[in-house]
Amino acid sequence: MSPWDRSRFPRYAPKKPPPERGVKVKQPGTTWWGQRWLEALERVLAGDSGRLARGRTYARAGRSHDFHVERGQVTARVTGSRPQPYRVTIALTQLSDAVWARAIAGMAQKAQFAAELLAGQMPKQIDEVFRDAGSSLFPATRKDLETTCDCPDWGDPCKHVAAVHYVLGDALDRDPFLLFELRGKGKELVLAELRGQRGEAAHAEPTPAVKLGKLSAADYDRAPRALPALSFSFDAPAKPGALLEQLGKPASWQGAGSPADALSPVVERAAEAARRLALDEPAPSTPPAPRAPSKKARGRPRKR
Repeated sequence: MSPWDRSRFPRYAPKKPPPERGVKVKQPGTTWWGQRWLEALERVLAGDSGRLARGRTYARAGRSHDFHVERGQVTARVTGSRPQPYRVTIALTQLSDAVWARAIAGMAQKAQFAAELLAGQMPKQIDEVFRDAGSSLFPATRKDLETTCDCPDWGDPCKHVAAVHYVLGDALDRDPFLLFELRGKGKELVLAELRGQRGEAAHAEPTPAVKLGKLSAADYDRAPRALPALSFSFDAPAKPGALLEQLGKPASWQGAGSPADALSPVVERAAEAARRLALDEPAPSTPPAPRAPSKKARGRPRKR
């Protein structure tokens, strides 16, 4: 028998097709925080490029499914060549309550942070706040991250872990608050504590006194100095009405649905009208309203 006789080696079953419920990822890392997360995980995992590339292929094909994130842990299943899908877990170290308290206090000091977070955006300086609090929001070392997979590949990470890794990057693009969830603090808790500290700071600060100078009628609408050049960009939100959903229901709300359901269409129309005004675009043409029929066309009864 030839030493290279292929019959001596086991034949592996062909890969099963991706499941219908699989999560297909087109391009993870489309936001700065999603890209930063992928870079951090790739650096910490330090896997070989071949396995990472196969993981990206699996993610694009939708082989990852049953994806779930819950307080520091990501669980998922990945369909490969075996009859049963592989079980994958990615766990992150939870930040202590003390670190979270210092980080939220740091975020509350800047109104921009609260505004961006309430708008569903992650502030670019967010990790500086966590570093000042004594930690990091993104994983920095291997001890921050633990991955498991029940496949026979001893690689770390295997292609199944890598696939879930890219699905997680795509999920973070759509919901940056998963970053907080992965580090042990849910979105609602973070926003509630942030609102509370912002409210306390607003009540504690004295109202500054304002002195008005002399102003003549001729100078009323004249700028005291040359205005800087302004430029604007208008990007559609990743999810319309996201801010309304994050604000939640006020205590006085008595509607059947949520405020987001009721107000989102109005907000979208107002945003579109504001965009047209800013860009000096004409309003979309609307078909003319039907004319009322004349008295003759209405068929007035004749006098006999």
